[in-house]
Amino acid sequence: MMSGRFFKFPCSKKELRLDITLQCGQAFRWREAVPGKWRGVIGNRVWTLSQDDTGILYQTHDAPQLPLRDGEEPAPKAKRQKTKRSKVNGKLDYQSGVITETECQRLLRDYFQLDLCLEEMYALWSKADANFAAVCPSFPGVRMLNQDPVENVFSFICSSNNNIKRITMLVEKLCTLYGPPLSEVDGTVWHAFPSVSALAAPGVEATLRNNGFGYRAKYIQKSAEMIAEKGGEAWLHSLKKLPYPECHAQLSSLCGIGAKVADCICLMSMGHLGAIPVDTHVFQIAARDYLPHLSANKSVTDRVYKEIGDHFRGVFGEHAGWAHSVLFSADLRKFDNLKKEGKEEKSQVSKLLLK
Repeated sequence: MMSGRFFKFPCSKKELRLDITLQCGQAFRWREAVPGKWRGVIGNRVWTLSQDDTGILYQTHDAPQLPLRDGEEPAPKAKRQKTKRSKVNGKLDYQSGVITETECQRLLRDYFQLDLCLEEMYALWSKADANFAAVCPSFPGVRMLNQDPVENVFSFICSSNNNIKRITMLVEKLCTLYGPPLSEVDGTVWHAFPSVSALAAPGVEATLRNNGFGYRAKYIQKSAEMIAEKGGEAWLHSLKKLPYPECHAQLSSLCGIGAKVADCICLMSMGHLGAIPVDTHVFQIAARDYLPHLSANKSVTDRVYKEIGDHFRGVFGEHAGWAHSVLFSADLRKFDNLKKEGKEEKSQVSKLLLK
């Protein structure tokens, strides 16, 4: 059983930086347990991840079944020898019980989409765009995660008019209220993400309002009801098969999901890697560095939204959503220290070259 000690597989920091990728606002269940060690949930299993210059170190946390609340069902278990991709969601989904080292690495590679060579893409984007070339040395290894659509949808409904810290708090509260427990690690009980049926149950909106979700409470329960009526999780996963415009339109039909949130879901869990979520922050980047005439606009209209997305896709190509995420991360205040470190490194290299 993969638990209790760390295992490792090769992966350079140019291909994956955990500290940036897990903190840049695409997933909200990862926390830095101790400096340099990240703990979160993938496939209904609790993981601790860290890295050094040569690879990713990982540990899973399995535990005996924790007590369930009245009426609560346990998280589903996967079979011991499961090695094929799920036909429902198109990706590995080990949930609990025994898991081998090979299976762990396959799941992590799928979650971080490590089959895509990021170093090669950075080189292409740098040739295409001088601004990207200036930014990327301080922000290597920023990858898009391949997330579960159910978690992705409801996490981003929570993101409406919110910051990363508060979204993280709401998502964790949602899991605590409606997700079955997985395991206890260092005194913290971790829960699975709630199922669609759990979030569609009567009384969810009222409970969420009482727990600080505000108007998002209605969006969560109503969207869960709509998804359940359309076929539940299977319907949501089936959207991956649709072309981008149709997938985006179907997601936008759900309660509380506008163009930006639909693009987040398209990019992060539907496989549409050219989707560009445009919020106020991305609008500011576009107006400052790419489309200065947009500075005259006071808001992101439908026309402006489309213009920004089309521009990024024209510059960066089919993986424009990934390139956009690097630029977005580089503009976050929480990563100012990385920009400072990059400038200091560049200065030291210049000094060495002058000697």
